[in-house]
Amino acid sequence: MSNETNWTSGLRESATFDRNTMAEIRRAAETGIYDIRGFGAKRKLPHFDDLLFLGASMSRYPLEGYREKCNTSVTLGTRFAKKPVVLDIPVTIAGMSFGALSANAKEALGRGASIAGTSTTTGDGGMTPEERGQSKTLVYQYLPSRYGMNPDDLRKADAIEVVLGQGAKPGGGGMLLGQKITDRVAQMRNLPKGIDQRSACRHPDWTGPDDLAIKILELREITDWQVPIYIKVGATRTYYDVKLAVKAGADVIVVDGMQGGTAATQDVFIEHVGIPTLAAIPQAVQALQEMGMHRKVQLIVSGGIRNGADVAKCMALGADAVAIGTAALIALGCNHPKYDEEFRKIGSAAGFYDDYQEGKDPAGISTQDPELSQRLDPVEGGRKLANYLRVLTLEAQTLARACGKNDLRNLEPEDLVALTVESAAMARVPLAGTQWIPGQGF
Repeated sequence: MSNETNWTSGLRESATFDRNTMAEIRRAAETGIYDIRGFGAKRKLPHFDDLLFLGASMSRYPLEGYREKCNTSVTLGTRFAKKPVVLDIPVTIAGMSFGALSANAKEALGRGASIAGTSTTTGDGGMTPEERGQSKTLVYQYLPSRYGMNPDDLRKADAIEVVLGQGAKPGGGGMLLGQKITDRVAQMRNLPKGIDQRSACRHPDWTGPDDLAIKILELREITDWQVPIYIKVGATRTYYDVKLAVKAGADVIVVDGMQGGTAATQDVFIEHVGIPTLAAIPQAVQALQEMGMHRKVQLIVSGGIRNGADVAKCMALGADAVAIGTAALIALGCNHPKYDEEFRKIGSAAGFYDDYQEGKDPAGISTQDPELSQRLDPVEGGRKLANYLRVLTLEAQTLARACGKNDLRNLEPEDLVALTVESAAMARVPLAGTQWIPGQGF
């Protein structure tokens, strides 16, 4: 029965118990287990589309796109590291593990990032030779699970990211189901083959920021103070978490909003824990400014970054760089329409596939199946990712020049207005057509 027929016959769907909600109740009643999936939050949230740039007109002077440069480079880790990370563009690749992703996907991410002049990140599960070999700049994640962690790999990294939380599941650990734990994954993680695993939700060797400071010193000693130490937090109590991370000695803070992706966790976690990326950035910037550390400790923002406008808006709100995960996988071919028939055979469809935990991805990205993995050519995938990163950068430059800025990091909140009261309050910029920032008076 079509929606038009429903309307003409007087049928009305419940806003509280809509068809998706009913389907989930029936699924829970049939199986007795909670839903596990990948991807990220699917509910509508205040996001960067709710912000607009105020381009130059009479009161501002725009820059000419073909003659006047707009700098995109960024240096990360200037606080303590002897060798800060220098990137050509402020768009990095977020941590996604080998295990969650295929070896070809990890190689493609490294290739694309290197071509574009940026960094990629290992994720849970350790460092693969394919990724290190094809990544000019590689960030090594140090997670609660310690899967694949060893000092030799720490010394091979260009930076270390201590992961305290993830935007899709702050306060929770990761999952890797048995069907994705092959011989190689099991060997790297020191796990039994084919058995489901759940990562710890907190690090086993510290209980608070004072202990974290000791751990950071330990990591610096292992690496001879050469490389930057990042701290990554899921966006929740961002203001306080950022202050504690700075006090613990971080060179770089990574804040991951709830639109961030994951390979596998509980659906209830993805949709109901954390705060939107848009709300987290001003809290992080305020914390850094109050400590006199804004721009001294660099801020990387992730969670739902899709295009150059999102990049530019993050920069305008005070970020030094952004990180992308889900968008990078889509650039490689995740959820591509050419696999729609195969997606439908496993109960999904192109554009809707989120069962990353099953390891049956027809695109060869979120799988350990050898036949499926071979569908992703890492060289071609790397080329596509580099193209995408180039477009993000060009789009961000276009917007910055329109605002009269010759450096992406010169963008500022004064260049933005909001379309809704909610986004204005979260981003702390005026509602369009007014000088009113909700919560700050008139």
